[in-house]
Amino acid sequence: MYTDSGRPRSIWLRPERAGRGPAPGHDRARIAAAAVGLADGGGLDDVTMRRVAAAIGAGATALYRYVDDRDELLQLMADTALAELRFPPVTGDAHADLLALARELGTVCRRHPWLVDLLQARSPMTPRGVDYLEHALAAMQQVDAPGRAKLEAVALVTGLVAMVSRTELANGGSNGEREAAQAEYLRAVVENGEHPHLAGVVASSAPAGDGEDLLGRLLPRILSGLLTPGREPGAASRRESPRSR
Repeated sequence: MYTDSGRPRSIWLRPERAGRGPAPGHDRARIAAAAVGLADGGGLDDVTMRRVAAAIGAGATALYRYVDDRDELLQLMADTALAELRFPPVTGDAHADLLALARELGTVCRRHPWLVDLLQARSPMTPRGVDYLEHALAAMQQVDAPGRAKLEAVALVTGLVAMVSRTELANGGSNGEREAAQAEYLRAVVENGEHPHLAGVVASSAPAGDGEDLLGRLLPRILSGLLTPGREPGAASRRESPRSR
């Protein structure tokens, strides 16, 4: 959409350099790199317009020649991080291809922990984010499912990667000590017989090892339900509706 003056609202639809006026002394790539450096060092709280301007040797208001606000600066950062994605080849196995893409995104998230916050807060509708979406949809091209279900699957992949990455980062990349402590506590709790359902699950579940591949376990099962061939969400309930008879 455009403003009343005809100016695109999206930064990605606006030219980096205005047609008139002096040539800019900086560019979006340099600004984004400076912001990413600040976020890599201290998180998103360290990314302010003033600090980014100082990092590129510009005045406090200089960034407003390139971005309208901090939100657009965050978009530049997300796009810069997503440019590091190395898309795995599409094999025709949608589950395997989406899992490979999820692991690649997880690698980038571990390299830039602040990206997790951006992925959970908004869809990465940037040029590189669109490339990510296109690759995910290409991985599902043989799946007989409606477009909406495929878009939901991409959102689910992104959200699950962000969740798992946040957990790994919070635990320093290893869940071993925490999982051992939790298992010890659960064994003590179920011994009193007051939690029979929990006791049954604990008894039948193998202990999770250090570095357990949560994406590998969870994602294929979730996708199996969401991408059932030829089944549109809500179709069964519509068939059972009295109005459809």
